[in-house]
Amino acid sequence: MNDRTNADVAVIGGGIVGTCIAAQLAEAGRQVTVIDRTGICEETSSGNAAALAFSDVLPMAHKGMMRSLPKWLLDPLGPLSIPPSYLPKLMPWLIRFWRAGNPRHYEASLSAQAGMMRLAQAEWADLMQRSNTGNMLRENGSLELYDSEAGFQAALPGWEARKPFGIEHIHLDREGIAELQPGLSPRFAHGTFVPGWKTVSNPRDLGRAIWRHAESRGAELLSGDVALAVPSQGKVAIQLKAGRTVLADSLVVAAGAWSHLLARQFGDRIPLETERGYNTTLPRSAFDLQRMLIFPDHGFVITPLDDGIRVGGAVELAGLRRPPNFARAAAMMRKATGFLPGLDPSGGRQWMGFRPSLPDSLPVIGRSGQHPNVFYAFGHGHLGLTQSAATGRLIRDLVLGQAPAIDLQPFSPQRF
Repeated sequence: MNDRTNADVAVIGGGIVGTCIAAQLAEAGRQVTVIDRTGICEETSSGNAAALAFSDVLPMAHKGMMRSLPKWLLDPLGPLSIPPSYLPKLMPWLIRFWRAGNPRHYEASLSAQAGMMRLAQAEWADLMQRSNTGNMLRENGSLELYDSEAGFQAALPGWEARKPFGIEHIHLDREGIAELQPGLSPRFAHGTFVPGWKTVSNPRDLGRAIWRHAESRGAELLSGDVALAVPSQGKVAIQLKAGRTVLADSLVVAAGAWSHLLARQFGDRIPLETERGYNTTLPRSAFDLQRMLIFPDHGFVITPLDDGIRVGGAVELAGLRRPPNFARAAAMMRKATGFLPGLDPSGGRQWMGFRPSLPDSLPVIGRSGQHPNVFYAFGHGHLGLTQSAATGRLIRDLVLGQAPAIDLQPFSPQRF
């Protein structure tokens, strides 16, 4: 067998971002080879919360996290955890995160994220139509729940900040909450309903369906783990650990939490950190869940899927190598059974995934600083599924030499 493969455009990463990039480029007539070690949407993209969170425009540093940080860090199983031994390595990223919360950066970050979300909503609508996946969309909104007056009042400025961008929301009292979701604990006296929030029936199934669409346009999957990617006589040589080499005219790095390691090989140092997220997926019969429930004070959500109920979220800043701490998933389940008294916690499947996060909550979308045929598309944090179709459109624009659909300066790989 020939141990060398030629490619027009190689995409490293078969998650939802890489899959949407492949679909957009294949539709445009480019020959696309996606390289992934496990398959299409088998890793982080398989276990996310299934949300198309187009209203989630507030950068993480502005969502009350800094205010809550000391309290959360005192609870090793709470919404945010940092293993003490990992803190020295994490400190430069935390300093950048703290600086991103400066009010001077607020309006620019908010505007950039809102623009990205408008594009994401339009691109997902178009891509679902072209790929015949619209039946996987659920348009029943989300319900954000507050178990204290202080928590609700602290959230109000964020809702006001969304108004200029046309994000509809309705504040509810206890009776209004019960109408939208019967069976909740009476502890929730305040809630906010977001009608425009959407979810999908199952994120892995959606990703695979988008891939079938990309395949029908000529995209190919190459199974393999990338060991090295380097410039080579105007092209890019991608060496797989099994020995095969792919020689590509253009490369797109969309490898999620591993992307910064590849970017470093092209001379680009990007401060990406890994947010490890946990969940438990219960049988669909566990509770009569009407829509996605969000518990901002506790850092997790509950989502109805076609084949289950997913209880997950939280943030563990602990890198790529530490073993999973599934006590975090169990802690969320204990809270969930208190918040939904009729929830049956039996028969659940635990899972852990890696969110690729940048300190300003904006992804990296753009060219390498030194190699114009290398493109980056990573760092979406909690919004990979939400922003994947938009990212695919923007990378397509760049690869084809067209003007991007939005200003890419806020997403530049060189902004750091």
